[in-house]
Amino acid sequence: MKKKIIVTGANGFIGSHVIDELGITGDEVYAITSKVDLKINTSNVTWVKANLHDDNQIDEIFSIVTSPTHLLHLAWDTTPGHYQNSSSNFKWVSASLSLFDRFRVAGGKRIVGVGSCFEYDSSQEGCKESDTPLNYNTIYGSSKNSLYQMLMTYSQHFGISSAWARIFYLYGPREHRLRLVPSVILSLLDGEKAKCSHGLQIRDYLYVKDVARAVVKLLDSEVSGPVNIGSGTPIRLSEIIYKIADIIGHKELVHLGAIPTSVDEPKIVLADITKLKGSTDWNPLFTLEEGLHETVQWWQSNLNGGK
Repeated sequence: MKKKIIVTGANGFIGSHVIDELGITGDEVYAITSKVDLKINTSNVTWVKANLHDDNQIDEIFSIVTSPTHLLHLAWDTTPGHYQNSSSNFKWVSASLSLFDRFRVAGGKRIVGVGSCFEYDSSQEGCKESDTPLNYNTIYGSSKNSLYQMLMTYSQHFGISSAWARIFYLYGPREHRLRLVPSVILSLLDGEKAKCSHGLQIRDYLYVKDVARAVVKLLDSEVSGPVNIGSGTPIRLSEIIYKIADIIGHKELVHLGAIPTSVDEPKIVLADITKLKGSTDWNPLFTLEEGLHETVQWWQSNLNGGK
């Protein structure tokens, strides 16, 4: 049956790739964003400008989107160096609850909220939905965990299908330039030193197009509760950095140890993706090398005036 899908944060890093993925389906998609400049509606994707912190504008969404079936809620403040302990997280919890309630009243059937690996206790080496303790040491992690708990209780009480996607580390085109992968790429493309930490941290990185596909698969499934979205494969940050340098051809510009790390920084952050693979037919389509090649090419094109 044809779905009528609302996607918030549709112009964001993950959201833009989700819209690309949903754009090739036959479903009716409403892309919600605070900025619709230069956005063009297609046969199945309609862009809607809205500030989710304004209840009146949330109401306006549902005057445009009548009888929605699915909601994918990606919108949140994730500005690097700011979001972890920003009070804006509290505002996003409030806005999210208003959105969920209005979606239900409008006849919505399934909600997928989006969280993060930062919800987990980082002292644990592997993160499994049913076993790993949750973390409340940052406002961001606490807010996401609280919203997850409230969504599960809300959906159980009102009989709505719901799931919670916990996304691990990711990279790819359109990422904020201050994050690791784009910052290294941009430094090397400019012929400047790529100043990095020691690079010994072990992380779980997944290409954003595979993340988008996983989120869409989860939205289309009946699985409930938290679901990790990651590669399930550990890799040292230094390996990623040097792979980028090999692609661009400037290994001599990599400067490991130039940026200090916190004593509290976890050594390993790794997703157990058994639930994701067992409840959907998702598998990653890109290797790390393929994803990095595409990402470097995108930045090269973007710097030269392309898109």
